Order: sequence, then structure tokens, then C-alpha cells
Amino acid sequence: MTDGVAPYPTLTGLGAKRLTEGPWRVAVAGAGGWMGLAALEELHGLLGDGFHRRVVCFGSNRRRLALRGGLVAEQRPLSELARLPAAPTLVLHLAFLTQEKAGLIPRRDYIAVNRAISDLVLEALSPIGAEGVFVASSGAVELAKRPGADPNKALYGALKLEDEARFGAWAVERGRRAVIARIFGLSGPYINKLDSYAFSSFIADVLTDRPIAVRAAKPVFRSYVAIDELMSVVFGLLTDGAVGTTLFDTAGKRGYEMGEIARGVARALGHARGVVRPPMGPAKADRYVGDGTLYASLRRRLEVESVGFPRQVRETAKFMAPFAPFV
Repeated sequence: MTDGVAPYPTLTGLGAKRLTEGPWRVAVAGAGGWMGLAALEELHGLLGDGFHRRVVCFGSNRRRLALRGGLVAEQRPLSELARLPAAPTLVLHLAFLTQEKAGLIPRRDYIAVNRAISDLVLEALSPIGAEGVFVASSGAVELAKRPGADPNKALYGALKLEDEARFGAWAVERGRRAVIARIFGLSGPYINKLDSYAFSSFIADVLTDRPIAVRAAKPVFRSYVAIDELMSVVFGLLTDGAVGTTLFDTAGKRGYEMGEIARGVARALGHARGVVRPPMGPAKADRYVGDGTLYASLRRRLEVESVGFPRQVRETAKFMAPFAPFV
């Protein structure tokens, strides 16, 4: 495939092949979020007419999920996950209150809700015939015990660490598969909270024809992985026949500084309005990039197509464009 934008990003590599040929049903918990919607679109691109027979969606309530190209998926309440008849199943555990919510509700409620979500997923695994589970963890686990860390991010990271331990233990005790990704930076369709991520805010600047604004007055490093590339690795691991847990960081080839990211966005989209940034101060650099060594090895072993940064930008911009202008 070229570095252009495919109509709909889909799954590649050995996992895609095994998933197409294999017996698995895929249960998506948290189907209405960014990762859930992207996964649904990727699975539809792979499974075609078999999508509605093999993919089931769960979330906070019963509703219809409308995706690009007229695809509609029916979402059931997460409490109904355990009612699925037993069958070979791969579960995507994507349901979790985000770290932003930690600052909006009482701490005890935030903890209770996230633990209740995880309980519903964990307790359903064996009864429904789950052979593997993917846990979308976070790079924020590094902040759980870091002195001076933002308390909301630290709490979010601590609860993600709990999830890693609980689902990893299930895989070991039951002789099943757990795949855990500590996610640092994602790109691709269905990105949400557009003003919360520098990556999407840079693209929004381009789409509204204004200079790209880098707000950081200190060095800030981030790394990005395309969501279709990540999920291709995930399905490759879930279908590899192994038991136990594989845990890895999501990370690109290296961390990129915000100015470099902004210029890369401009090049990928042919933007000529330039980049603006306040003067750099003496503050310590902010690095949130992960160690991508294992991820890169897994991607190669599973024959997953690498999605370069320019294509990540263009695929994300293609999804965002209909929502312009942005506030």
C-alpha cells in the first residue's frame, strides 16, 4: 500500500488473516469511544458481510453507533456482556472513564465506577468462552507513584495498573491470552476531544487555514502510532495460540518534539501558513513517549504494515475535515 489515505483503514498482517479464517467472535466493550469505533470500522473492512454476525458491541447504554460509509452497529449495555452464549471469543476491553473525568466527579466515585466496569468485563470472560482479552492500558501508569504527578492522571494510571494485574492474572490462571498495551499516543479516525490533544489541534489549525499554534514553552516529546496498526498487532497476538500475558508500550520509532510534530503536520497536509510558538523557557522537558522496542519487534514478527507519520496525519485529517470549522 502507498503512503496515501485508504478509504477505510483496516487490519493487516497475520492477525488479520487468522481472524478472517478463524472461529472467533469479537466482543467490543466500550464500543462507542475512539478506539471502539475505529476497531469496529477496521473489523468491518476485514470481515465485510460477516461483521454483524461476528462482532458484538457493548457500552454504557443501548444505542445505535453510526460510522462512516453508512455502517451502523447496535450497542448493548455492558451489563449484558455476560449473557452472550458461550463461543470462542476475543474481547476488547476499551471501557473506562478517562482521566479528564477524574477531575469532574468525586475520587471515590471515579474509582468505584471504573472498578465496576472492569468487574463486568472480567467476570464475563470465562462464561462467554473468551480465549483472549485486549486491555487498553495507558502510559499514565508511569505516573501512578511519581512524586508531583498530576493527581488525576496518577489516579487514572493507578487504576489502569489494577486492570493490567487483574486481566493478566485471569490469563495465567485460566491458560488464556491477555494482550495489554500501554498507550502513549494514537492517531487515526474517530479521534475525539479534539482540543485536548496537540496532534489534533495542529490538524485543526490546518483545516481552518491558520498558522499551527504550538503552545508549549518548553521541550515536549510525544510519539504516535496509527490505531489500525496497533489493532493489527493486538489481533496478531490474540490469535497466535500462546497463553499468558504480553504487555508492551505503544510508541513510534522515536519521540518527536512538538515543533517537529507541527512541521510534520504542515508538510503532510501541504500547509503554508507556518508554525507559531512562544519563546522557550528553562522548564524541564516533558517526555511521554514509551519504549517502542518490543512493539516494533512484535509488529515485524506479525507482518503488520507500518503506518508512517504523514499517512497518520492525512488519515486523521480526513476524519476531522467534516467537523470544521473548529472552535
